[in-house]
Amino acid sequence: MSELCVTSLHIYPVKGLHGLSPPMAMLSPWGLDGDRRWMVVDPDGRFITQRTCRAMALVTPIPTAEGLTLTRARMQPCPVRFPGSEAPMAVVTVWKDQVQARDAGDMVAAWLEQALGQPCRLVWMHRPELARIRQLGAQPRPVSFADGYPLLLANTASLDDLNTRLPAGQGVPMTRFRANIVLSGAQPWAEDGWRRLSIGGSVVVRVLAPCSRCVVTSIDQNTAQVPNPKEPLATLASFRRAQGGVMFAQNAEVEKGGLISVGDKAQVLEEGPSNLLDTQGMLA
Repeated sequence: MSELCVTSLHIYPVKGLHGLSPPMAMLSPWGLDGDRRWMVVDPDGRFITQRTCRAMALVTPIPTAEGLTLTRARMQPCPVRFPGSEAPMAVVTVWKDQVQARDAGDMVAAWLEQALGQPCRLVWMHRPELARIRQLGAQPRPVSFADGYPLLLANTASLDDLNTRLPAGQGVPMTRFRANIVLSGAQPWAEDGWRRLSIGGSVVVRVLAPCSRCVVTSIDQNTAQVPNPKEPLATLASFRRAQGGVMFAQNAEVEKGGLISVGDKAQVLEEGPSNLLDTQGMLA
């Protein structure tokens, strides 16, 4: 087996919008710095994702010192400032959880409504340390606007194996799975047995549960089109079905944070039996 290595890093500054691939990122208890601190909500404050709005894949959020710039082809960029203390507070819903966030204002809402084709607003989690608290592993941990866990790890060899099983010409890229940290150098599906990993010699993450996948995996993240509405879920279901759904990649929490970079070496510190045997993994 080759040495484990970080192949790519991915953050999603706005939950559900197009992702970014920075060369390095800080890892904190609530995940990679800048990951899912913003969220698009409907008029009732409920989160919107690509599950119901594929056009979100076409909007790219670019972090700036003042906040974000939202971009979409054939539209003028929309600058977004971090909402200040005077900005309205909103109680928004992520699945069954309610979270306090600050509203980014009417101008941003109007731009997003045009970009996505439905009424919506943008909100910001201004206090990540007061994020949703979930019982992950041995103790409660903060979670930002991610579905249920701070971090998602993926293995390139597992994707390669999946692609050999998909219909000819229908292989999918890793972007379909919206992972945060992508590792290479392991055997296919070795991540099912990982329990603790070190990255770059100092960062430590704890693997908690496999990730149950949804229809977002069928959406091309560059075009928002669905080449085959059945894949890759149908093929995954033929050999990766377990309690909670159809599994690809691993949900994780941060045991010890720090700076990680593409090219960092990783080491498995603790292993166990496949966690597909007793998973209660959440949608992510």
